Amino acid sequence: MPRSGRVGLEGVCWLLGGPGGLDSWREAWRLSLRDILILTDQQTELHWREELFFNVGRRRAVDALQGHTDLSLLPFFRAAVLAGQQEELLQVLDSGEDGDLGVAARCLACIADVLGCLAGEGKGGLRSGPAANPSWAPAFKLLEDGNLPAGVQELANQRKHWLCRPDLLVRAARHYEGAGQILLRKAVMSAREFVFIGQGKMLPMGEWQEVECPARLDLSGGWSDTPPIAFEHGGLVINVAIKVDGKRPIGARVRRVPEPHLQLVSTSGEAACSISTETLCEDLTDLEDYCQPHAPGALLKTVCVCSELVCVSSPVSLKEQLLKHWGGGLEIHSWSSLPHGSGLGTSSILAGAALAAVYRCTGRSFDTTSLIHDVLYLEQILTTGGGWQDQVGGLFGGVKLARSAAQLPLRVEVEQLSLTQDFLSVLQQHLLLVYTGKTRLARNLLQDVVRSWYARLPSIVQNAEQLVTNAEECAELLRNKCLNFSVSCMNTYWQQKKLMAPGCEPAAVRSMMNALQPLSLGQSLAGAGGGGFLFLLTCEPQQKEAVREILTNIQVKQMRIRLCRASTKQCCEILCEVLEFSEEHK
Repeated sequence: MPRSGRVGLEGVCWLLGGPGGLDSWREAWRLSLRDILILTDQQTELHWREELFFNVGRRRAVDALQGHTDLSLLPFFRAAVLAGQQEELLQVLDSGEDGDLGVAARCLACIADVLGCLAGEGKGGLRSGPAANPSWAPAFKLLEDGNLPAGVQELANQRKHWLCRPDLLVRAARHYEGAGQILLRKAVMSAREFVFIGQGKMLPMGEWQEVECPARLDLSGGWSDTPPIAFEHGGLVINVAIKVDGKRPIGARVRRVPEPHLQLVSTSGEAACSISTETLCEDLTDLEDYCQPHAPGALLKTVCVCSELVCVSSPVSLKEQLLKHWGGGLEIHSWSSLPHGSGLGTSSILAGAALAAVYRCTGRSFDTTSLIHDVLYLEQILTTGGGWQDQVGGLFGGVKLARSAAQLPLRVEVEQLSLTQDFLSVLQQHLLLVYTGKTRLARNLLQDVVRSWYARLPSIVQNAEQLVTNAEECAELLRNKCLNFSVSCMNTYWQQKKLMAPGCEPAAVRSMMNALQPLSLGQSLAGAGGGGFLFLLTCEPQQKEAVREILTNIQVKQMRIRLCRASTKQCCEILCEVLEFSEEHK
């Protein structure tokens, strides 16, 4: 036996207490650590260890993505970029989609993060911005057409030309996020599997079909309904349908007309200062900008496409389609008397109202659950995105619990909470809505939240879980007729909103909330935050005048009082008073 083997064996014998082992060990030839380091190639060893670390890290990243785990990969991305390992990492992320739209969207978001790390902190400009460079259009077209592998490969081919400067890297990251939004839209559009439209009898020519809807007030769980959180983690929201001034503030009406065209009229704002936009579509080219949210009549154009009134890609002209299927054209009106950026779910509810009116006018039947999913689909083809809680809040009456499971296709289930008249009467005395006069700062809120979620920042993952937990607690307290649900839920909910979207609390709104704190059990801004309506539950009943006095003392003047009621199928009403400020204080 070689000496080294014998020494090793006797050394073990000595450790185990064998006879004579200690003497043999003392006589054995040995190397110092310095001798060992001289005999080894330290650079090769360190390089091997580094390669092993990054090989394991890349494999772990793929497993995390394909396994739908909540592991944050950003620390590894930063380490890989610092070590010059970005090319191998990008190649692995290019092939990590595994045919799953949700996973593929997150992979593209991860590539955007790697490109952002390459650009450097604070260099190259803002990540939030346009993603419309023509060089990326072929890749986007492939993704839109459903050719996922070819689209991802074309993105990688284009990426090679954008790696030389921080500004180009940031712009490439924007385009990868834009590509991810395409896949996210397609994932959410799976909700249309739960849209069931029946056939009936069309209304006579010229007869109006009108639909009016309440607004929505979110009590807990908002943001958990936002894709991809809604189908990767699962969402749960508690909200209530409300009337304003005793009326449903959102609506649409439709009638068939002999002329084979589409006349679209949108009205927003109160009667005294409302703004109307009228769009006449006489050719299919007039509808082609339906997916551009700021185009004139975009929402109603998308309603026409989503409801299959017409097919924009058909070789058959608009006039021929309208005459063949509906015997003429349609005149569609929509309106909202709520201020812009109210936080009360206006646009989604408006889409639902218009879809319902079109379906009924053209002799098609549907249930409310189908309408909820149809609005999800509509907002994806309109490219505005968004979650499902707004249409749930405005299309279902009363107080509701709505949820979606962590799966695709995206499905929303709604449970109406039965509340007694006595409990509703108590709420009537304590619940106030105050219009802050501030437009919601929602321009980049959604994009920032989605980016943080895809990165699985631990704070965002934990907050998403707590949003759902808090909503469950809120539902249980409401079932038990506990007015103090605001103490444990409303205040918590507002803190969760601020964690989800930092910057959603303007200074002016914060000063209002601070001033009203002594009177309130709980407060929150409606919707995503940033402005719109502030709702609070007061400690004592009938606190309208006290609230008015406090806001006047902090120089918020010229208030107008409006009545707000909860719209319910059980014919119960929650009476709330709305304090609204004039235009000069907005």
